[in-house]
Amino acid sequence: MPSASGRRAKAAASAWRLMFDLLMKSAPKRLESLQARGLTPNDSRALFTLRDEGEPISALARQWGCDASTATWLVDRLERAGLAERVTPERDRRVKLVRLTVKGSATKDELLTEHYRPPAELRHLSAAELEELARLLVKTEGEE
Repeated sequence: MPSASGRRAKAAASAWRLMFDLLMKSAPKRLESLQARGLTPNDSRALFTLRDEGEPISALARQWGCDASTATWLVDRLERAGLAERVTPERDRRVKLVRLTVKGSATKDELLTEHYRPPAELRHLSAAELEELARLLVKTEGEE
């Protein structure tokens, strides 16, 4: 008989595989939404992390898990699309912050609205099942 931790690991692998499959099945819709705006998945990941107040490229590179030159390249792409801008804060003229433009903020909101639409596969679940799924997923927040 498998141990409790073995059963838990097997159940976690099964649950994750099903969630991942659902994400992959719904990916073409998200990609279509990005392509309609001339964006790539990497562009959107960068866009979704930018804030109105701005952050230095070095902080963005750490957050994105890349080196500063790759972060600069991504910021350049977003800047050319009019979604981000580099600004110099009054408090420290040596620093350049990257922040969302008005267009960037609107695009980010539009994309999130589209991406947050549930995939059709969830229609097969009852309201109670969906509430239970949401409750369980909330429990995963903050865990490492």
